Amino acid sequence: MSKVQEKILLLLSDVVAINLASLVFLWMKSTSGGLPGVVAYWLRTHPAHTRPDFFYILNYYLYDALPVICLCWLLLFILFGLYRDTQSNSRLDEGIEVFKIISLGTLFFFVATFDLERVLVFTRALLFSYWLAMIVFVGGGRIALRSLQRALLVRGIGRRHTLIVGSDARGLRLLQELRVSPAQGYEVVGFVRASGEEERSAVGGVPVVGGVGHLAGLIPTHHVEVVLIALQSNSHQEVLQIVEGAAGQSVSFGITPDLYDIVAGHVRTHQIYGAPLMELRSGLMSPWERSIKRLVDVGVALVVLVGLAPLWLLVALAIKLESRGPTFFKQERVGKDGSIFTMYKFRSMMVDAEEGTGPVWVKGRDPRVTRMGRVLRALHLDEIPQCLNFLRGEMSLVGPRPERPYFVEQFKKQIPLYMRRFNVKPGLLGWAQSKHEFDMDAKDLTRIARERLEYDLYYIENMSLRLDFKIMMQTIWFVVSGKSTR
Repeated sequence: MSKVQEKILLLLSDVVAINLASLVFLWMKSTSGGLPGVVAYWLRTHPAHTRPDFFYILNYYLYDALPVICLCWLLLFILFGLYRDTQSNSRLDEGIEVFKIISLGTLFFFVATFDLERVLVFTRALLFSYWLAMIVFVGGGRIALRSLQRALLVRGIGRRHTLIVGSDARGLRLLQELRVSPAQGYEVVGFVRASGEEERSAVGGVPVVGGVGHLAGLIPTHHVEVVLIALQSNSHQEVLQIVEGAAGQSVSFGITPDLYDIVAGHVRTHQIYGAPLMELRSGLMSPWERSIKRLVDVGVALVVLVGLAPLWLLVALAIKLESRGPTFFKQERVGKDGSIFTMYKFRSMMVDAEEGTGPVWVKGRDPRVTRMGRVLRALHLDEIPQCLNFLRGEMSLVGPRPERPYFVEQFKKQIPLYMRRFNVKPGLLGWAQSKHEFDMDAKDLTRIARERLEYDLYYIENMSLRLDFKIMMQTIWFVVSGKSTR
């Protein structure tokens, strides 16, 4: 089945499971003499009857409480990544994840309804039954779907077209391991000859379709979704060249760990069965995650720009009163896929600050910054107009910080994989800035850019709504503690 079909089936399974568990909880509560509010309403409209039947109770909660409960659980599942691609995870792994998330959600509900005056309320005692029903229904539904998915993969349905880079003994061994483990979901359509390997027409009955230099063209030709790297020795330079050779196309990468990687403990593979692989995923969010991320961007932008409009008017007035020039600062930046866009900020520097110097890297202590600009930068209010870029779809709330074209041209020549950071929209809040305070006064700009890139690539490979939320929280802590997030 396709990724979209898989997500739809998982969502439907979870919706059914959550509502079944809620019905069990509602039935147990009604039969135990709970729900006094429903009983009182029933008696006002049906004075001849002593208690309402269960269908009346179900109808009472059907259009408000039950949908809200279901939505809350689904949001929790989304936040903790239950709808991310997990093809390499076993059913046991998924069951454990469901157990942890449902246990956490039930604990939240218990704390939210806790009453010190009535510690042993029977409703909270029923939470154990609700918790158990959620685990059985949600976990059981997901395990059943995963079992169906695995059965389809074994029969060749839903496998991902795969190229193996490396046509020597290691590549052949990987092919053999994949053949005996069809449930891993790889359909090997060809081998790609690595540098220095002898030419051959086929390996293990699978054709060698070209050299590593032709990888960018081979991916769309063979509708490839996965590239597995099986080199005799995992040279970092060779691996980087192979990844760069994909030209930013939406494929995921897997690397067979060599002996040094395993002995040194540098890798953690995800497969319980089949070929062990270090996964380097494309990192792009699934469509539903991108939609939610976009809604968050637009929602935050509207709340900040409209809700706090009087504050921004005062900021604009203060900028105009202190120094001549425009209120807003506009500058070209490089966005997703290398496109150029205009980024907006409140002006914090003197007019024509770069007139005699040309493009200058931002510094921690910059004499060109005005007094009002120092205040804005300290409070990070100069970044607020970037909400306009959110609305225009050029930036996101969370993502790698946008860079100027002048510096991008320099860095992409000096830093391998630098352009990979532009596979996603740039953002106001970045993983690099939330995790590390860079020395902005250092003269080695390439070193700083390389350090940032390591964080940016981690974000791209692990993008999720959960990680975005974590970055927001850590950025707030950085700002409160007075550290730089630039």
